[in-house]
Amino acid sequence: MSQPTPALKGNAFMSAYVIIHATIKDLEKVKEYAAIAGPTVAAAGGEFVSAGEVADVQVGKHGYDRAIVIKFPDKATAQAWYNSDDYQAAVPIREEAMDAVFILADDPNQ
Repeated sequence: MSQPTPALKGNAFMSAYVIIHATIKDLEKVKEYAAIAGPTVAAAGGEFVSAGEVADVQVGKHGYDRAIVIKFPDKATAQAWYNSDDYQAAVPIREEAMDAVFILADDPNQ
């Protein structure tokens, strides 16, 4: 598999993924969070690629039971979504609903 060139890595228009690893603390709060946060993804130009329970951990230790992948047109759009007032309104509910780690990754295939 070829590695992206350094110029490609710096491309501001490369798709970006928000990868979320989460452990549910309160399922009712998760539903409340999803009702608020979900629409902010589409409004910001993002799309859910995958969302569900972790099916299997192939190597190493992974302490989370859910994995969510959201694709955005580029890193700036992903960051703008996360920092938006609309999404930030959902953060206090998220903190009650789950323990989560958010990772931002570039798409190496562009």
